[in-house]
Amino acid sequence: MHPAPSVIFFTAFSGLGFGLLAWLGIGLPDVTGRPAFGYYFIGYALAVGGLLASTFHLGNPKNAVKAFSQWRSSWLSREAVLSVITLLVIAPYAIGRIFLGTDWALLGLAGAALALITVFSTSMIYTQLKTVPRWNTPATPVLFQLYAIGGGALLAGQGAVAALLLLVLGAAQLLAWQKGDRRFAEAGSTAESATGLGRIGKVRLLEPPHSGRNYLMKEMVHVIGRKHAQKLRIISLLFASLLPAGILLFLPASYATVLLAVVVHVIGLLTARWLFFAEAEHVVRLYYGK
Repeated sequence: MHPAPSVIFFTAFSGLGFGLLAWLGIGLPDVTGRPAFGYYFIGYALAVGGLLASTFHLGNPKNAVKAFSQWRSSWLSREAVLSVITLLVIAPYAIGRIFLGTDWALLGLAGAALALITVFSTSMIYTQLKTVPRWNTPATPVLFQLYAIGGGALLAGQGAVAALLLLVLGAAQLLAWQKGDRRFAEAGSTAESATGLGRIGKVRLLEPPHSGRNYLMKEMVHVIGRKHAQKLRIISLLFASLLPAGILLFLPASYATVLLAVVVHVIGLLTARWLFFAEAEHVVRLYYGK
């Protein structure tokens, strides 16, 4: 599929933001006053900024408010509703931490749980799509959670714990790629099933359905060369997982070390998220002989 920058930034940065807010909700790091303000500011900036980025993918951003009305049937709507509820629940907990020096633990735990549920709802926007076999697997929500929890732990300065989570993330990402490469064939979709002509025999494309590119071809039939995909996978694995974990484990602990690890991780995260969309093979491509 066509990897729109707005959706890449939305899924990447909102996940990081809610991941950090989840760690803050369980009291890690245990900070109050100005330090707490800094952590919550980063968490809210990433979460809200990512959500705002998603509106640029809408045909008419003014219709974003309609995303809240279909929560009974739409994961996109559920994600929108949950994100607002999460931010509202965490707000008084953050105020207590920043201005009152208090720890309303139950409120924080509720906010942390809601943050992870919000990330899950974001992942389900893609997991539910049977038309994209690579996404339609339990690996998708697992990866979204690991990127949020691991990246959040990194932003929260959790040191060795963050390094361990990033290494687990790297292993899970490798397994997801291996599984994803087989998913399209496993789903059983073929040119025969796409055209409904399988009862006649083997189907081959005589002429393309359109003389030029159309919306479906632009958005749903994005082809990335295998050679380029492998290079980008290596880059994303190194930067999202191995390098930041190594930085945390082998360099002296400091704010500069954490900042370096965060920058490296974000580069890998954006690369991996670009691949997440670029490698998503929609079954409609079979109709176009792709």
